[in-house]
Amino acid sequence: MGEQVVTLEQIRESVGEKYAAAARQASSCCGNSSSCCADAITGNLYDSTEAGLVPDAAMAASLGCGNPTALAELKPGEVVLDLGSGGGIDVLLSARRVGPTGYAYGLDMTDEMLALAEQNKAESGLENVTFLRGHIEAIPLPANTVDVIISNCVINLSGDKPTTINEAYRVLKPGGRFAVSDVVVRGELPPSVRKSMVAWVGCIAGALREDDFRGYLEGAGFTDVSFEVTRVYDPGDIEEIVAEGEAAVQAARESGEVVSAFIRAHKPA
Repeated sequence: MGEQVVTLEQIRESVGEKYAAAARQASSCCGNSSSCCADAITGNLYDSTEAGLVPDAAMAASLGCGNPTALAELKPGEVVLDLGSGGGIDVLLSARRVGPTGYAYGLDMTDEMLALAEQNKAESGLENVTFLRGHIEAIPLPANTVDVIISNCVINLSGDKPTTINEAYRVLKPGGRFAVSDVVVRGELPPSVRKSMVAWVGCIAGALREDDFRGYLEGAGFTDVSFEVTRVYDPGDIEEIVAEGEAAVQAARESGEVVSAFIRAHKPA
C-alpha cells in the first residue's frame, strides 16, 4: 500500500504547527498557499442554521472537508467521538444532536486547539461535552465506549492509518458506526506529492486510495463499508495545495481524481 515517505513525528510536528497557528488566530488557516488546507477543500461546508448553533470562533477555526454531523444520522442518547476535533465545531453540533441524554467527546493533539475548543464549549453552554488530549493512533478511551466515530479531514493526516482505524474499531461499541468525512484519491499520487510536507498538511499527500481505505476498514473488522463522494476537486486546486516546485505541480496535475467523501462502516453487533 505504498512506502512510508515521511515519518509519523514529522507529520505530527508539521500538522501541529499549522493547526496551532490557526487556533491562535481563531480563524481558518485556509485561503493561502501556506495554510493547513486550501479553501477549495474546507469552504462552504456548513449552512447558516448550523453556523448559528456554534460560537463564531469554532466556525472560523473549522479545517474540515465535509460535514459529518449532518450525515452520521446521530440519535438522541448516543455517545459520539470526533477524531481530530480542532476548535470543536463538530463536537458541539454532535452534542446538540444527541441531546442531554447523549454525550460528545473530542480528541485532539494540539494544545492551542484544545484551549480554543474549551472556550467554545464554555460559550456554547453545553455540558455533555469533553475534550481529550491525545493522538488518534492511541485513543484515550476504553474499548466499547462510543456509539459513533466521526472525523472531518483528519484521518488523511495520520502517519499510521491502520492503527488509527483499528483504534476506532476498538472504542466503538458492538453495532457502532464509523461515519467520517475525508479526502480520498481515486488513482495514484506520485512520490513527489506523497513526500511533500506542504501537501501533507494540505490534506492531500496522506489521502488514502479508496481501495486502501476499504482494505484497512475491513481488515480491522468493519462491515458495510461505503463511500459517498461529496466534492470533486479541480486539478488546479491540488496544484495550489502542493505549491512545491514545478515537478510536484506537474505530478499533482497528472495524479488521479481527488475527492472528499463520506465513509460509512459498522462494527458488527
